[in-house]
Amino acid sequence: MRTYLDFEKPIADLESRLEETKRLAQTSNVDVSEAVTVLEQSIDKLRQEIFRNLTRWQRVQLSRHPDRPYSLDYISLMCDQFIELHGDRTVRDDPAMVGGFCEIGRTGEPGQTVMIIGQQKGRNTKQRQQRNFGMPNPEGYRKALRLMKLAEKFNKPIITLIDTPGAFPGLEAEERGQGEAIARNLKEMFMLTVPVICIVIGEGASGGALGIAIGDRVLMLENTWYSVISPENCSTILWRSWDFKEQAAEAMKLTARDMEAAKLVDGIVDEPLGGAHNDHLQMANHLKSVILDTLSELSAIDPQVRIDQRIEKFCSMGVVLE
Repeated sequence: MRTYLDFEKPIADLESRLEETKRLAQTSNVDVSEAVTVLEQSIDKLRQEIFRNLTRWQRVQLSRHPDRPYSLDYISLMCDQFIELHGDRTVRDDPAMVGGFCEIGRTGEPGQTVMIIGQQKGRNTKQRQQRNFGMPNPEGYRKALRLMKLAEKFNKPIITLIDTPGAFPGLEAEERGQGEAIARNLKEMFMLTVPVICIVIGEGASGGALGIAIGDRVLMLENTWYSVISPENCSTILWRSWDFKEQAAEAMKLTARDMEAAKLVDGIVDEPLGGAHNDHLQMANHLKSVILDTLSELSAIDPQVRIDQRIEKFCSMGVVLE
């Protein structure tokens, strides 16, 4: 069963009518081809109207859509011969952070080996508990750094997929050095000699996202957000209630378009009409094409020049008012 968000309900109604019309054609000799065509055109037109005028809060909702592809979905659709690597060699393996070597390439062409790392959510209650709702512990960030260093050792590019409501804020995470683990990742990612591409595929919240988001190119999918805090938590701090999350989202300017305008990300990856959840394969194929084009561009740059450009890019963010 497909899940529809509140603002998608008009589309759901038309699609329900379309399914009923098709069932009627299967159970009777009535010719409904004209009615089907009219409904399909109406659905397409309505979808374009709705998704052309999305609010910032609606894009936040899309980034959390339960049918949206997660990191492992993209890995399975984009990559060949994925070998997942586990553990931080200190505490344990964190299921909220996944990663390993794989091959990525265009159809009919030899693929290239890359290290792909991503934050992983769950589809059902059991998986969400296992993946800790996509909130990594310190060992998740230490595993990610171990894999990045392994990629650097073998001179393989790194791709990170960001989708987290934030790093896990539990007591045990703080006891094991959550802040230190993220800070170390920031420092080490600046100095990686291999190309690094970071892509926000869903939620990009706070230091939990930034812990794997220092790259030569930072990209965002069209219906994602990237901010120091979620709209709900911002609303809670400012108004003592979650009821003002829509206003908070508008004020925070946290969408991909906002981030690109503020020069905090390098580009936006378009999604299929209706969002990435509407067509996983089309979204994955487009994202793979963008990744391969970007890798080709970055591979032609001298490693030290890449590092200097990476540092300069992040150091130039923001303004100082005295």
